Amino acid sequence: MTGKKKDEICLRVTGWAKRGGKPRRLLAIAALFLVLAYYHGIGRHLAKKERKTTGYIRRHRLIRAVLLISMILSLSLLVREYYLSVRHAKEQERLKELLWVQENLAAQVGETLEDIMPPDDVKEEPEIKVSDPELPKEPVMLARFEKLYEENKDLTAWISIEGMVIDYPVMQCEDDEYYLHHDFYGKEDKYGCLYVRDRADVENGVNFIIYGHNMRDGSMFGDLDLYRDENFCREHSMISFDTLYEERVYEIISVFRSQIYDSDDEVFKYYQFYEADTEEDFDLFYENIKELSLYDTGVTAEFGDTFLTLSTCAYHVEDGRFVVVAKRCR
Repeated sequence: MTGKKKDEICLRVTGWAKRGGKPRRLLAIAALFLVLAYYHGIGRHLAKKERKTTGYIRRHRLIRAVLLISMILSLSLLVREYYLSVRHAKEQERLKELLWVQENLAAQVGETLEDIMPPDDVKEEPEIKVSDPELPKEPVMLARFEKLYEENKDLTAWISIEGMVIDYPVMQCEDDEYYLHHDFYGKEDKYGCLYVRDRADVENGVNFIIYGHNMRDGSMFGDLDLYRDENFCREHSMISFDTLYEERVYEIISVFRSQIYDSDDEVFKYYQFYEADTEEDFDLFYENIKELSLYDTGVTAEFGDTFLTLSTCAYHVEDGRFVVVAKRCR
């Protein structure tokens, strides 16, 4: 292979990669690696018109075999990664469709009821009712979650951020590690699900921490570290977090790096804060997340506010974590 031919192949592969998404770019990286390895290991020598000894031929046959095996293994791994990524994306789209269908159905039912209800100016005969003792009202599940909840009763909420990939169900069960390795339907899956620990009180707690994998293809919390950029944060500062019974909105108050510490380390551990029994407990959490923040978000909080914390793996230290904290604003 001549140097000119090598450059031509590299340009074609690069152009092909630019016209596709992340899976295509991964394949292109593997292809470029193999082309360059072949050229520098064998190609240049085969292009020369020199006499080849038996040892020379054997050596280069061995190199070709190693390169071929490496290529097959690399492509197999990339194909598997691509397949898992596509399968995960399809499953998430199906969950979103179930959500949208129920939401549209609820809207249509509401419009139908409005059509058949009598006009406001028409007075109906008052219905005489026997007074009953007041009973506590049971919370009513949002209509759009009914179908999803039937399929998996571990569903506890849904989180989405406009303009980002994050648009997923949030799960909760007694086994805090289960949804690290299982999908919404209970199948083993390296993507897992976003989840909160069993101790988190999503309805009435002060802080609930959502955990998710930092996936290389950007799914789950794979693009959470985009919040390292202050401008990006300002453009995507609002987080929708809807429980089964209530629609909520949060605004980002702090973005920081941390890690999982040893149990006897006397340092601030964001992942242990769920409740603020006293104002001192609240202040300890609030002051630490503000001090650790990579930049000033301009958002403040006071005793009585509640928080949503997003946590994923980071690699600046061993057991590193990248954390985004948001304060409920409505």
